[in-house]
Amino acid sequence: MARKKILITGGAGFVGSHLCERLLNEGNEVYCLDNYFTGQKENVIHLLDNPYFELIRHDVTTPFFIEVDEIYNLACPASPVHYQYNPIKTMKTSVMGAINMLGLAKRVNAKVLQASTSEVYGDPLVHPQPESYWGHVNPIGERACYDEGKRSAETLFINYHQQNNVKIKIIRIFNTYGPNMNPNDGRVVSNFIVQALQNHDITVYGEGNQTRSFQYVDDLVEGMVRLMNSRDEFLGPVNVGNPNEFTILELAKKVIDLTGSKSKIIYKPLPSDDPMQRQPDISLAKKELDWSPKVNLDEGLIKTIEYFKGII
Repeated sequence: MARKKILITGGAGFVGSHLCERLLNEGNEVYCLDNYFTGQKENVIHLLDNPYFELIRHDVTTPFFIEVDEIYNLACPASPVHYQYNPIKTMKTSVMGAINMLGLAKRVNAKVLQASTSEVYGDPLVHPQPESYWGHVNPIGERACYDEGKRSAETLFINYHQQNNVKIKIIRIFNTYGPNMNPNDGRVVSNFIVQALQNHDITVYGEGNQTRSFQYVDDLVEGMVRLMNSRDEFLGPVNVGNPNEFTILELAKKVIDLTGSKSKIIYKPLPSDDPMQRQPDISLAKKELDWSPKVNLDEGLIKTIEYFKGII
């Protein structure tokens, strides 16, 4: 079987680096594109000896030309600390990045997958969230550059498919954690693990009653690959996440327990537009992709804690 040529934008990032490794192990030729705003060369440096892996420094807001069979468009800062740092750049990355990758896919007749997000649902009024739910998003809030950027990217993907017959897939990713997370990315799992390992106070916002559903990165990568390889008629969007719901306070206590930390939990005011509930309805992923998460929270946290012990 001929090797597929696959481009991964944001390939040196947390999720992208795991996807690069998975697709290389399957015998493909992988082009990893990253501007290193949140991605790190360290995440993929061990892959550079592979003759079928190529690392390219490039920003998706400017066009890129290459002959490939498939494109995974992951490029975009995905944590509030990073996407709020430069909201205009975040919006440009989502919108111009989508336009450039869709244009490339159209030119070379490649299939292209958009990494969308559960943030398209905003602070949801429907629980759990099915793909048919349109969301409850503040278009001028602090998180809007990311939420609306990703919503716009989904629109562009559907429009390119309808108008130009581009082969597309849209995945809506729910909270994901695992090795290669940036310790300073401001996401709740990495925050808690770093604070616990350093015996610092663990910061919980509000009373910690807000809920999240955490999926381990290997489960997400499996879902992405299955979506890319799914029947052409199935475009998505499809939720990929772990439906097991935990409060933020439960997560904090679990991390303290698993690290044996002496950290104390402290409480701070809730940030604006912070969703109170987030849980995927994954019935569509089960039906179309035969996918459901395999790694439970304790198992995934233990692997993630081991990774952080080695880097901080």
